[in-house]
Amino acid sequence: MWFFRSPTIVHGEEALGYLAELRGARAFIVTDRNIQQAGLLAMVTAHLDRAGLAHTIYADVQPDPPLGLVQRGAAVLAEYAPDWIVAVGGGSVIDAAKAMWVLYENPGLDLEALSPLEAITLRARARLVAIPTTAGTGSEATWAFVITMPGDPPRKLGSGHPLAVPDLAIVDPCMMRTAPPRVIADSGMDALTQAIEGYLATWANDYTDGLCLVATKLALDYLERAYRNPDDAEALEKMANCAAIGGLGYINSMVGLAHSMGHALGALFHLPHGRAVGLCLPYVIAFYASPARSAEVKTRFASLAQFCGLPHDDETVAAHALAERVRALARAIDQPLTLAEAGISATEFSTKLDALVDNAMNDTVIFASPRQPSAEALRALFICAFDGLAVNV
Repeated sequence: MWFFRSPTIVHGEEALGYLAELRGARAFIVTDRNIQQAGLLAMVTAHLDRAGLAHTIYADVQPDPPLGLVQRGAAVLAEYAPDWIVAVGGGSVIDAAKAMWVLYENPGLDLEALSPLEAITLRARARLVAIPTTAGTGSEATWAFVITMPGDPPRKLGSGHPLAVPDLAIVDPCMMRTAPPRVIADSGMDALTQAIEGYLATWANDYTDGLCLVATKLALDYLERAYRNPDDAEALEKMANCAAIGGLGYINSMVGLAHSMGHALGALFHLPHGRAVGLCLPYVIAFYASPARSAEVKTRFASLAQFCGLPHDDETVAAHALAERVRALARAIDQPLTLAEAGISATEFSTKLDALVDNAMNDTVIFASPRQPSAEALRALFICAFDGLAVNV
């Protein structure tokens, strides 16, 4: 028995106006300083005013939100006691809002021990609206969240609960027009990676395949346009749809090794999430399709490449074509292709390599990878990604 979970999605131009339809007394807006300074909240609060909702703003979210921030936000939530939580921002903001929501309704819960299979309480006190301002994680359409756990070294915790899917996702491209090109590039590579990994994941199914395929092609067709010209309304809308559609796909099938590696890189080197997973993706594709894989490893590169108009004679040809198409897109939007290009020094990389491997091996999403790496293979993959070497493991 399987489940497909989704929020209600309002999308397209003027979708933000649907906020005026909310019914309740108070709304708690979760965001960050950049969104606040960009002036995007004025449109949100204007619609909340029309709905007759009092509102307050919590703008302390930072990239890779740490556990302490989430706990502080949940305490402020408890003081304000809203019946709507409105997350306005990128993946970090929406993830933080979900985690705060879970703690608000389940005081004292240990987020590290949170299990998707165990019952929790949600919607007894508030409901969640997610309004993305980047076309990236698709967090507005998922029940997952990633937070940074304290420690030496710190690590990213991928967690979530099926009940934590937003009640309402408002995907309005007007909220993405202030995003700088670098954010468009980073978040777009995340959207592409999650769509590809969602299609390749071992939990992929009939309900997710079409979503992941469409999201992959939207990213390949429109990301460079959105990066080159932030005034390209069509490209912005297509990328906004890409992120949400891909989010719907991968959360119901899971991602894989590129995300496990990217989570480790983000925690230890503070690389933006989309930049990290997008950089790892071609190496992971090569690893999945490597001649060294066992006969039990099943991949679907041919069907994915065919849908995207790439060579697809067999799995090897298709995997190579897909990896090269990803690299070509990354070059076109000025993304690094190696960890060295991303600014990580050889000394720092060498010092933290053991921790990278440990973090990635223990990441929660690695289990859905079509080919499971050993620690030695994962170490080799990180080295390939650092130097830009061909994958031979």
